[in-house]
Parts: sequence; structure tokens; C-alpha cells
Amino acid sequence: MSIMDTFLTQLNPQLTILFNVVVAMFFGGLIGLERELAKKPAGLRTLMLVAGASSMLVGLADVLVERFASDGNNEILRTDPIRIIEAIITGISFLGAGTIFQSGKDDRVEGLTTAASILICCVIGISVALNQWALATGVTFFSIVILCAAATLERRIGRRNDRHR
Repeated sequence: MSIMDTFLTQLNPQLTILFNVVVAMFFGGLIGLERELAKKPAGLRTLMLVAGASSMLVGLADVLVERFASDGNNEILRTDPIRIIEAIITGISFLGAGTIFQSGKDDRVEGLTTAASILICCVIGISVALNQWALATGVTFFSIVILCAAATLERRIGRRNDRHR
């Protein structure tokens, strides 16, 4: 095998991971755009990076497993894909928790939807990395619909509650 063949063999999985990261960032960006327009703490850039990072971490986990398996460590290497996803979710949840705060007025808790948006972008990134394209596309679409429709509904309910006070 020539040096060029070796290079191309190593480059192909990297380009696949890169493509998945870009797609995940696009999906995260769609949700982030809605958050940005709503002037929420985590917007376009944050949600793009969350989705992309999640996708990349899953892709790199595959690379690590393949590398150790090819080194003859099959007997000592035990992989559990759920643990990889758990670690990603834990890290992203910590980031999301930073967006939640209690407002001084009426002791309202704010930022929960932003935290949930961060989490759903993480899961979309994982879905893209696992080549679950229809799932990632559908969840992105429905997330945007929910965020927009719920905001409209909340404003209408809020106005009605204000009139009854």
C-alpha cells in the first residue's frame, strides 16, 4: 500500500466525521436561530457548537474503538456506546444548567427552554453522527415548530391571564 493510499484511507473517516459535524451544526443552527430571534441566552453560535461537538464526540469514539481494536487489544477493550452518550449528555447538561436562573420578580425560574434547546441540539448531533438522518431532520423541524408555536401560545395565555387579574 502506497503512502497516498494510506493517507486517503485515513482521510475518508475524518471527512465523514467532518461532514456529520457540519450537518449537525446546520441543524443546531436552525434551532439556534429561533433562540437568537427570541433573544435567549443560548442562541445561534452556542447551539451550532453543541450539536457539532456532540456529533464529533460520537465520531471520535468510533475512531478510538477502531484504533484500539486494530492494535490487538480486543480482549481488554470493552466498549459501551451508551457510556459515550451518557458522558456527552452529562457535559452538555452542565452547560444547559448554567442558563437556568431564578428571577427576582415572582420567583420565576427562567432559562429552562434554553437548557432544553441545548439538550435537544446535543441529541440531534448524536443522531447525525449515528447516521439517523430522518430522525435528526424530523426532531429539528418539530423542535422549531414547538419553540415557535409554544411562544405564540404562551403570549396568548399570558395576555388572557393579564386581563383576568
